Amino acid sequence: MSFQKSEKQHIENSNSTGFGVNTDNYGGRLVNKDGTPNVKRIGVSFLERFSWFHTMLSMNWIKFFIIILFFYIIVNLIFTFIYLAIGVENLVGVQANSFIEKFYEAFFFSTQTFTTVGYGRISPIGFAINVVSSVQALVGLLSFAVATGLMYGRFSLPKAYLKFSEFALVSPYEKNRGLMLRIAPFKNNAPLTDVEVKITLALPITKNEKTSFEFFNLALEIDKVNTLPLSWTIVHPLNEDSPLYKFNEDEFKTTKGEIIVFIKAFDETFSNNVIARRSYTFKEIEYGKKFVPMYNRDMSGSTTVIDLSKLNNTTVVQMPL
Repeated sequence: MSFQKSEKQHIENSNSTGFGVNTDNYGGRLVNKDGTPNVKRIGVSFLERFSWFHTMLSMNWIKFFIIILFFYIIVNLIFTFIYLAIGVENLVGVQANSFIEKFYEAFFFSTQTFTTVGYGRISPIGFAINVVSSVQALVGLLSFAVATGLMYGRFSLPKAYLKFSEFALVSPYEKNRGLMLRIAPFKNNAPLTDVEVKITLALPITKNEKTSFEFFNLALEIDKVNTLPLSWTIVHPLNEDSPLYKFNEDEFKTTKGEIIVFIKAFDETFSNNVIARRSYTFKEIEYGKKFVPMYNRDMSGSTTVIDLSKLNNTTVVQMPL
């Protein structure tokens, strides 16, 4: 198969890339390192394009707990000032003379009402303050129900616990060269099964004095494995069928191309399919290196040990002419 045939096949199947046929206005990279699309959406209001539920599920745990704590404090401060406005004399059991003492007594009554703890030392009297405390108890119940759902959703959300090598490599492969990247699972869950990988190349093509990005589905040495307990070096042979066949080291450094990696697998723990994405710009491709092995037998010779700290370890090699 010639390069022309590969390009024709690409054009016929280009609708499967998700990025269209041609991209004239390239924004640096199409997919971020964490797998999220490098896309900014405009033309609709912020509330329409923002999903707080997906954001709360996908953010890291530190940010998640900071937002929960911030919400907890802000809501209680709002009700604290309402209680102060009504008058703390309507709270039986308050022992305070100064404003600071009244404030923290009202604040801690607010937190006890919000969480429905109700120690009993302070209790409300009067219609207005009872209405406010009842509303706050309802807000607290609803808030904790939402927070509990988010916590469960974060723990139960199917994820592909895979680490990608920081760089892709151009290494010797058979009698020629190969574009390689490495992945490895890093959790102690059951090994992923039916692991399938697809790689798309975004490459600038000049036609009729106009340069635009086109997309090519890269053929792989192996594109599917039954199970993935160890690392996997994914290889695209740079043979005559590859759009990168004639690329030398300088062209990899100067071309604004991108390698987009999509992985789909089945996780027995979640009993669901999981996906992972990653992209490598041509600046993140190292030429003339190969990965070093990252697993071996233990001292007893009965168990295989995989050292995840070696995922990015490489060594310089002589490239074929």
